[in-house]
Amino acid sequence: MADADFNVRLDAVIANHLPGCEGLIAVERLSGGASQETYRIRAKAGTGERLLAMRRAPGGLPPQSEATGVHPGLAVEARLMQAARSVGVPEPEVFHVLEEADGLGEGFLMEWLDGEALGARIVRSPAFEAVRPNLAFECGRILARIHAIDLQATGLDQALDTITPAEFLEQTWERYRQFPTPQPMIDYAGRWLMDHLPNTPRLTLVHNDFRNGNFMIDGQGIIAVLDWEVAHIGDPMRDLGWICTNSWRFGRSDLPVGGFGHYADLFAGYEAETGQPVDPERVRFWEVFGSYWWAIGCLGMAEHYRSGPDQTVERPAIGRRSSECQVDCVNLLIPGPAQTVAGDDLTASSEMPRIDELLVSVRDYLRGDVMAETSRRTNFLARVAGNSLDIVLRDLALGPSHRRAEHRRLQALFSSEAGLDELRWRLVHALRDGSLSLEHPGLADHLRETVVNQVAIDQPKYSGYKTASAQGTSSSTKSR
Repeated sequence: MADADFNVRLDAVIANHLPGCEGLIAVERLSGGASQETYRIRAKAGTGERLLAMRRAPGGLPPQSEATGVHPGLAVEARLMQAARSVGVPEPEVFHVLEEADGLGEGFLMEWLDGEALGARIVRSPAFEAVRPNLAFECGRILARIHAIDLQATGLDQALDTITPAEFLEQTWERYRQFPTPQPMIDYAGRWLMDHLPNTPRLTLVHNDFRNGNFMIDGQGIIAVLDWEVAHIGDPMRDLGWICTNSWRFGRSDLPVGGFGHYADLFAGYEAETGQPVDPERVRFWEVFGSYWWAIGCLGMAEHYRSGPDQTVERPAIGRRSSECQVDCVNLLIPGPAQTVAGDDLTASSEMPRIDELLVSVRDYLRGDVMAETSRRTNFLARVAGNSLDIVLRDLALGPSHRRAEHRRLQALFSSEAGLDELRWRLVHALRDGSLSLEHPGLADHLRETVVNQVAIDQPKYSGYKTASAQGTSSSTKSR
């Protein structure tokens, strides 16, 4: 859709469906939102203006299958926000759900709220120093309210899929099996999860993406729960485990709840609302599942880049984050020492210019000139593009040695001289069909070495990599 047509249609929607608003002044797509588009809208309102927000499916197209089945759709997402708001969950007011006649695709317009939703700032900003100590408790209370929403009274039982833990695991695993890539640590984690499925006495509404970065705060606390796009009916402990997943701690691995709080405070907030104790082992299962699920979700972003329609530079960059989640699975399930390979010296070549110089020149241009001359989403994507070039540079230096070492370990594991890719697939199939035990000699060491060296390429600043590296100087422990 051309920008002019988009603006004309949005202007008509505002004028026709939002009382007190007369039309569009300006609209801007915001950074972030890898799964859905988010817009900031300035609308005419009498002699002044009013700020609105719009969530829209990528390109306005119908939702596609993601890592856990089918997105319920943005119209249902709007209903979920309205139901949550009615039981005291902080939510913006939804004003209009887009209709086919609006010509803008799937989405909805809602109240604009001023606050902070960037997880790293919530974790580190001095502005929220007074808020952070109570934030884990508050998250527990909010999740308890979400889980108490009456599904029958709201009609959400007819709008959402019901997914048991076993079904959730199989759906996620099946999504991964459709990708033409062997990632043995994902299959190892899948096998572990299958062996540790929790008993689930009660199924409730599950937000399924409640985490630091998907709620907004101000100086008083949480003012909005965001991004209901993968909600379903299932085990409520999924939500508690997800907010504890290391990907959403933003470097503060010592504070497991979102990088700002402790398990005990999260559980206390939940128990204060429900009167029922939280089982830490069920939460741990879902914490492992969280890293497993997001490892596959990241690969899904790379797959989405290949298939479209929203082929932004952000999607393949997120795809490379799968190794971060896999190293979190390593740390949770098979912690121990890992040796990182020595890299090649890219400056040793006599070529002029060298390949690293070409890449660095483009990276520095993006981070310097482009970022200096742009703002918001374009500025954000320029930073992402620069980070992707850093991955390429590290892969050129470390990748050959890493893959040679991986190949040698696999050859020893299978007593075979086959090629690297063939042996990767052989390991994946053996894990999937159960012909290889999770306790097979050398398996845990191979997976740990492989994943740790891969994340050294993809994101050596990631906290999970630092945790794994520290394991090398301490004694290895066995997983539960």
